[in-house]
Amino acid sequence: MTKKETNNIELIWNDYYDHLLIFILKRVHDKATAEDILQNVFLKILTNLKSLKDNTKLKSWLFQITRNAIIDFYRESKPVQEILIDVLDEEEKSAINVTEEVESWIYPFILMLPEKYREALILSEIKGMSQKDLASFMGISYPAAKSRVQRGRALLKTKLTDCCIFYTDKYGNVMDYRQNPQNCNSCSS
Repeated sequence: MTKKETNNIELIWNDYYDHLLIFILKRVHDKATAEDILQNVFLKILTNLKSLKDNTKLKSWLFQITRNAIIDFYRESKPVQEILIDVLDEEEKSAINVTEEVESWIYPFILMLPEKYREALILSEIKGMSQKDLASFMGISYPAAKSRVQRGRALLKTKLTDCCIFYTDKYGNVMDYRQNPQNCNSCSS
């Protein structure tokens, strides 16, 4: 293996590992199995990288290899008729939908906060008011306004993470979530 090929596989690993793992997890629902499948996917990528003619199609090529690995997993463990149809769905659509769905919960969760934090977050985060303007509007000091916004964000984060377990990529982008039935009946699943 050449140094260039090694660099390519490292870049692919760094850029796509989280996306592919979540894609697999949505279809097999077992982290250990998903990680095993992903290891097989990267072995296939490693052995077949030279066959990729058009680098602009890398992402779709990776997801096609991943789909095939998932199908192979189900073929080995179940009759072909039981293979989930959603394995063939578009991989991008789900990540975008998850982000939009989680974003749609923010305002209802803000409304659950105590009034002083709710008001601070609505004015600063939803309406875009600067924290200096917020301090003036609320008749409090600038440090107090900053503190309310920070505490409000922390309370909001706690409410959201009590409700759901979030799976994020290495940049903190929400890729998927699972409702935490012990702590939440509020979020839409």
